[in-house]
Formats: sequence, structure tokens, C-alpha cells
Amino acid sequence: MVDVLAGLRADAEAQLPSLVELRRALHRTPEIGLDLPATQRLVLDALAPLGLEVSTGTGLTSVVAVLRGGRPGPAVLLRGDMDALPVTEDSGEPFASERAGVMHACGHDLHVAGIVGAARLLASRRDEIAGDVVLMFQPGEEGDHGARLMIDEGVLDAAGSRVVAAYGLHVLSSALPAGLVASRYGTALAAADTVHVAIQGRGGHGSMPHLAADPVTVAAEIVLALQTMVTRQFDVFDPVVVTVGKIAAGTTDNVIPSTAVLEATVRTFSETTHGLVPERLTRVVEGIAAAHGLTATVDYRRGYPVTSNTPAEVDRAAGVVRGLFGEQAYLTMPQPLSGAEDFSYVLQHVPGAYLALGATPVGEDPATAAYNHSAHARFAEESLAVGPAVLAALVLDRLAEGA
Repeated sequence: MVDVLAGLRADAEAQLPSLVELRRALHRTPEIGLDLPATQRLVLDALAPLGLEVSTGTGLTSVVAVLRGGRPGPAVLLRGDMDALPVTEDSGEPFASERAGVMHACGHDLHVAGIVGAARLLASRRDEIAGDVVLMFQPGEEGDHGARLMIDEGVLDAAGSRVVAAYGLHVLSSALPAGLVASRYGTALAAADTVHVAIQGRGGHGSMPHLAADPVTVAAEIVLALQTMVTRQFDVFDPVVVTVGKIAAGTTDNVIPSTAVLEATVRTFSETTHGLVPERLTRVVEGIAAAHGLTATVDYRRGYPVTSNTPAEVDRAAGVVRGLFGEQAYLTMPQPLSGAEDFSYVLQHVPGAYLALGATPVGEDPATAAYNHSAHARFAEESLAVGPAVLAALVLDRLAEGA
């Protein structure tokens, strides 16, 4: 395996310039959501020389490519998400977005280029592969449940049988030095839900609040009570994060409005707690409103579930990374990230691992560099020599194990 890893590392470094070119083409033309025709075209063109079985989605502009190995065996999946964010780029990069208000601020352009790179590495070794590789190019990760839609369209069975493992990675524009890979057993990323609360009161004159039913003060009390709820009703070692990001009420200073609206995000780190939050949060909101003679309506919307890694596949990833780049190249994450990821849907069906790949620009401090989703986010393109090698090595190692 040592010689195999050395060859992968060398070949990954050799293809870096072409992957950078592809990444920059994707970065200039970002698209949002489930309909990404320009991105899909770039992916199809990049895959065309590799001799893969390629299909596209019906309900979304996904691409699924199957690489057939030279010998029979199981199938393994690699996933890269393709969509961008509604962010106006201010990174200063010479290849910045050419589309107003849209930016690859989360690094998905590197994910796409990275999966193409892994496909090239594997295609050049297809005679040695005992099994198949499913390449999942996915739209709609940023809140549109694209992975779930692709599962519904059959991506997990695209090779003719259910994949036995799935791998993906996410680049980070800060927090980790460029080239460092990190992961952990079990929960790697949080579940993310959204809450919309409408508080119905009775409007009136600001000088005579006793004649009205003020929803603003009730909204303020609810915000604070939710922070108490997460510390008193949930285990500190299985935490809940509730962040109220929007409060809307009123039109001027001396008028008590009849309604107030709150919007919040909820992050949980286990399926058990994920299941408990809606009822408890609703009870707090409705109870506080009722205590003041008002009513509240809670619209609790489930988002992405917890992203949970399979321990054996995390061990595989740690071994592969260390074999490729040395003992110091892999880091065990001390706790999960509180972001969410729809690769979680894939890991609900098959074993696998989701990895973080450091892409802090060289010369910048990972502690202070602009984080993913920032208009200023920049990513180290050198990471494109790391990610493809790691993903290709994971595939070869898992397929060598057999069914």
C-alpha cells in the first residue's frame, strides 16, 4: 500500500494545475440551488475523457458517474456538492465571481474539482480496482436537501447494487491549516432546524400598555427563556444551540403592535435530542405567551439531520491520510462542528466518513482568516493536491477489503 499511496500523492500533485483551472472556472460562474446548468456542463466536460457511465438528474441538475473497475467487487461512493451562496464576493481574487450577488463562499467549487481529481486518479488505475466507484455531483446542499433528492433518484444504487461505503470532505477557509485533514467518530456536524414564531397580541398606544397586550415584551421574554431552556432541560454534554436571528415588530416608537415575529436556528448533536427539542421549545413559547394573555404559533421546520460518521471508516481515513502525508497530517476533532450538512442523508443509509480539509490561504492565520460563507472567504488551492489523493486512497482501500 505504501507504493500505491506514493503514486497517488505524486499523481495528485501533477494534476494540480488543471484542477486549479477547473476550480477557477467554477468560481467565476457560481449558481444557487437545485438548478445549476452551467456548473453541470463544466462537470460533464471534465468527466468526458474518463470513459465513465454518466447520467444526469431529472428533478435537479445533478451528475452521477460510475467508474467500473477491472474486476468485480462492491461499489463505493464519493460525493461533491456544487451549489454556491447568495453572497456578493469581496475576496479580491482575480478569478472572483462574475455573477452579481452569487459566490462560492463555502468552497463547493473546490469540492467539485476535488471529486474530478479523484475520478482521474481512479480512472488511471481502473484495471487494479475490484469494484465500482459512484461519483455524486450534487446541487442544493445549501438548504435545498439535494442529497436527499439524489438518494430518491437512486444515486446509492447507481452502480447496480447499494454502495458499501460513502466518503466526502469539506474545505475550510479558516480554523485548519492548509492540507490538514480532520474528522471524528460519531457526530461530526450538527442537525439544523428552523423555527418561526408568530406572537399575537393586541395593539394600542405606547403610553397606555395596560390597555393593550404587548407582543414585543413577550417576544423578548421568549428569547431569553429559550436560552434558559437549553441549559436547564438538556444535558450539557449533549447540547442544544438556539439562536434567534430575527425579531420583527412594530412601526414606530409610541405604538404597541398587535404582532411580533421571531425566527431562530436550532442546532443539536444527537438524534435523541433532535427529537426532543420541538415539543419543549413549543411548550416554552406557548406557555410564556399564555402567561401574559397572548397567543403564539410555532412553526418548527426540520432541516438536515446529524452527520454521523462510522468509526471504522474514520479509522480508515486517519490511516490513509497519515500514509499519504505523514502522522501530523490528520487531526481528531475534539468536538463536532455546529454547522450542518446534507451528506448526513447519505450516512443514514450507508457507512462512511465525512472529513474536514484545511484550506486556509498560505500566510494567513487559521484563527483569524475569513470563515466559510464570508464574502471575504479565500481558499488555498494547494488543498486540491490533498483532497483528491485522500478520496482516491479511501476508495482503493475500501474496495480492497471486498464486500
